[in-house]
Amino acid sequence: MKGIRQLAEHLDISIGTVSRALNGKTDVNPQTRQRVLEAAERLGYVANQSGRSLRKGSTGVIGFMMQTGPEITGQGDTFFMSVFDGVQTVLARHSLDLVALLCSSSEDPDAYLQRTVARGFADAVILSATRRNDARFELLDRHKIPFISLGRSLTDVGQPWIDLDFEGMAEIAMERFVRAGHREIGVIWPNGDLNLGHLFVERCRDVLARHGLALPDEHIFRAKPSETGGYEVAQEIAGRPRRPTAVALVNETLVTGLYKGLEEAGIRPGKDIAIVGRHSPHTQFLSPALTGFSLSLHELGICLAESLLSVMPGYQGHYTGVSRRIWPMTLVEGASG
Repeated sequence: MKGIRQLAEHLDISIGTVSRALNGKTDVNPQTRQRVLEAAERLGYVANQSGRSLRKGSTGVIGFMMQTGPEITGQGDTFFMSVFDGVQTVLARHSLDLVALLCSSSEDPDAYLQRTVARGFADAVILSATRRNDARFELLDRHKIPFISLGRSLTDVGQPWIDLDFEGMAEIAMERFVRAGHREIGVIWPNGDLNLGHLFVERCRDVLARHGLALPDEHIFRAKPSETGGYEVAQEIAGRPRRPTAVALVNETLVTGLYKGLEEAGIRPGKDIAIVGRHSPHTQFLSPALTGFSLSLHELGICLAESLLSVMPGYQGHYTGVSRRIWPMTLVEGASG
């Protein structure tokens, strides 16, 4: 048994009557409705979801777009898994489903999203990995698709967003390094033209300038956001005749690789070089303990979902979410910097 036509033929009832019975319409005789429901369960009836979506004008799906690939997610991305859990906690209240829209690192994200939009796959979208200038914002706005971005961009169409407090992180890390007497300070820029990299580096430079210090270009290390990326940066630092004595980084996945690469080069984290980064489940095993920033990813996911639903027709009455918000991070003291 596959669909409604086969179910109607089996019961010798019109397709319209079977459809109304399955959808709980009141104009169907109770005995008939019960007979239809029992037969549907017994025979393994499967609803045609695409047909239902077409009739309702919605899919019941929220898409979360993220980029994948060895240079992006490394050996696994616990950040997004935890955020997804928070998002689905909210969506389940309304029988909505979260679907990850996985754009390969080898594909243009604008083209990927354009193809997804053309297929009408989702009622709304959560965007991540926001770039300095991001054409995806304008694409979704043109098609009147509700969305929220996990991150800011210079492209602004009035959409809600939530962004981690990278500027606050830069402020605290740089002030900490300066107070400890560091003058050769470096930062690790995340992969690509992500807006968070610009925000972080700009604030680092502002803070250092207040103390008469500079952040030279050679102390800004580009890295893939993975363990391998961290290891490669460590090798680059070790090979420099003039290397930084303190480094700050915003991506949590490359910290373990950074530690390993430095230690192999005879550079001891927390002793020969100070490190301030971000915590993840993997960093809890580092020695010395990482001085880093922590946040509740589950709560972040809940806030993302509620803020998105607050701008979606049919759900606006349930939520009055903050349309734009800087998400705080807490410094956890360690021995690395």
